[in-house]
Amino acid sequence: MTLNAPTKIVFLLSLLIAVIALIAAFNLLSFVPIPAFWIMTLAYVLLVGGSVLKGV
Repeated sequence: MTLNAPTKIVFLLSLLIAVIALIAAFNLLSFVPIPAFWIMTLAYVLLVGGSVLKGV
């Protein structure tokens, strides 16, 4: 299994989702119905997908 660096778009999108999860963890986004844990998990799954899949 070879790992590739994720593209800048995937990295920035993952970073944005992680920041949203951090803000949601402090209850500053009370209108988001998804717990912060699952938002952060989505960010890391996106980052892992960008690293594992070539060309993403």
